[in-house]
This record gives sequence, C-alpha cells and structure tokens, in this order.
Amino acid sequence: MKITYKTGTIPSARQVIELYDAAGLNRPTHDEQRIARMYQNSNLVVSAWDGDKLVGISRALTDFCYSCYLSDLAVTKAYQKEGIGKRLIELTKEAIGDETMLLLLSAATAMEYYPKIGMETVHNGFIIHRVK
Repeated sequence: MKITYKTGTIPSARQVIELYDAAGLNRPTHDEQRIARMYQNSNLVVSAWDGDKLVGISRALTDFCYSCYLSDLAVTKAYQKEGIGKRLIELTKEAIGDETMLLLLSAATAMEYYPKIGMETVHNGFIIHRVK
C-alpha cells in the first residue's frame, strides 16, 4: 500500500462524505452542500490517497502564525492503525509552522488516540454547541 499525501487539494464533497461514513466520523453527511461549504471555508486541507481513493483527511482553519483549529481528522476504518492519521497531523503541523499551536476537539471514541501520538489534553476550553 503506497499512500500519497496532498496539501491544498480539496476532494469533492462526495469523496469526503464517503470517507467520513467509512471512518465512522459523525458529520452531516446527509447534507452534501453543507460538507462542500465546510471545505470551501477551510484554509488548510491535507489528504491521504491510495491511488485515486481518498482514505484520510485533515481539515483545519488557521492564521498560519498563532493558532490552528484542526476541525476534522478522519481515516477510513480499513486504513486505520497504519500511521495515516499521525502523518496527516504531522503534515498539518509542518504547514502551520512552529509559531502556531494546533488545537482540536476530539470525538469521544478517539480520546485515547491523541495522547498516543504526542498531543496534550487541555482543560481550559469552552463551547457553545451548534443547533443543528
């Protein structure tokens, strides 16, 4: 298996939906237009490809000099535990540089994953939940 990583390539909304569903990521995959808008309004996307098949993605919002919010990290279940998620985060961190902190909100099912790849738990955040 030869995985190719791309920075700045925006997959189609359909490809992203298939990935999210195959990864078990809870996103509004029933709403293709909303998924498309999520990517249109993101300024850092790193993707993982097996040939022409999208198998992983990192989607972030950043100013490239102080802070970066990693809003989505997804890897198709069949490709998990191969280091793809870790590599997507490494490439995201390379793109934002050393001046920029990387922050994400984890799905409950991934809480044990992030410390294993060197991320630190934070307890100083607040949230206003979306309505839909």
